[in-house]
Order: sequence, then C-alpha cells, then structure tokens
Amino acid sequence: MLKLSNIQTFYGNIMALKDVSLEVSEGEIITLIGANGAGKTTTLMSVSGIVPPKTGEIFFMGRPIHSLSPDQIVSLGISQVPEGRRIFPFLTVMENLDMGAFLRKDKDGIRKDLEYIFALFPILAERRNQPGGTLSGGEQQMLAISRAMMARPRLLLLDEPSLGLAPIIVRKIFEIIRQINAEQNTTVFLVEQNANLALKVAHRGYVMENGRITLSDSSANLLSNEAVKKAYLGI
Repeated sequence: MLKLSNIQTFYGNIMALKDVSLEVSEGEIITLIGANGAGKTTTLMSVSGIVPPKTGEIFFMGRPIHSLSPDQIVSLGISQVPEGRRIFPFLTVMENLDMGAFLRKDKDGIRKDLEYIFALFPILAERRNQPGGTLSGGEQQMLAISRAMMARPRLLLLDEPSLGLAPIIVRKIFEIIRQINAEQNTTVFLVEQNANLALKVAHRGYVMENGRITLSDSSANLLSNEAVKKAYLGI
C-alpha cells in the first residue's frame, strides 16, 4: 500500500531522514520506533506532504505522491493524527469532526461514519457541543483520531498517540487502534516512543536511529531482540 524508497528529507541544511526505505502492506499495523529526535515524526510528515522529501520516492497504491500537496494526499485516502493532537480548541467536537470530513460529499457515508465514531467513543457523543479545548487530554486524543477517521482513510498515520496520557487511557487508545484496524480494514502506520505497547499492537516494526532505518522484523521478533529490549524496552 505504501512504499518509501531512499527518502532524504531536510530541515534547511540539516538532513533529518537519510535514505529511508520501508513498506506498509494493506491491512497491517506497522510501527516505527526510536528515540526522541530519531526522525520518526519527519517520516510521517514526508508521507503526508507537510515536509516533502528532497530526494527519493513515496508511492501510495502504486502511485507516486512525493510531489503532491497535503490536501491531494488526504483526498487519496491518507490521514494523519499529529503529535500533540492539534485539535481546533475553539471549535466544538462536532465542528472538529466536520472538518475531518471536509473533502467528502457522501452525506450518508458521513452520517454512518459519525455513528461509528460515537459508538467507538461515547464520551464524544456526550460532549459533541463542547469546545474541543475543554476536553481532557485523553478525550482530545480520541477526538484527533476521530477527526482523521472522518476522512475515511485507507491509511491512518498516528504520531505518538500515547504522549502525555495516563496509562489507563493509553491502553484504551491502543485497543481502539487495533479495533479500527480490524473492523474498518484501515491500515495503520504508527509512530510511538512507547515501544513495548506499539510492538504489542503492531504486526511488524521498524527501528529508526539518527534518521536511518537500522532494523525491521515482525513485532514478536523485535520484542525478543536483545538490542531492542535494552535500548527501547527498558529490559
């Protein structure tokens, strides 16, 4: 579904991604783990067109997307849930969700997706008329995921969904990620510092260090890899 081939992405003169290549197959949950500043977020930003790569290629469903604008990429079926959630704090929950469906014209489909979202996150249904900024951190993360889902993506990019949340909320969010993948057949590309949880929910994983992919394997194998355990799992 998604293929990155020898991507190099820069911030000014600083090379953030160094010949990054990876693949995500349809129906998978893939995770990219690594230390702070390794280049994980930049990888997602390159896919979504926010920080386009300087060299290399990105393909989605066989189509090159590395020169497309972010809105064109969303229209193809890729949605990103950014680090820090970045909901619209002064808009209501409903208005945030409407923004997620901005490019869609299928009113019946939008209504059905809204019903699914409210079944997934009943608290959002209760607070549909509340400004997003008045929600708790966990509720804002639920809203950010829901806003992305309202675009009906084939590929969902998740950037640090556990950031700043209580452990019980983190577990719920990861259960929802697995549920969305299974029930909606939504492919998930997950960037996460909580390597233990990420690898437990993902099918496969990549390890990134200093802008390079240094290791890739099944999640089970990465969880039992001694170097991964020492560097990322605290074991």
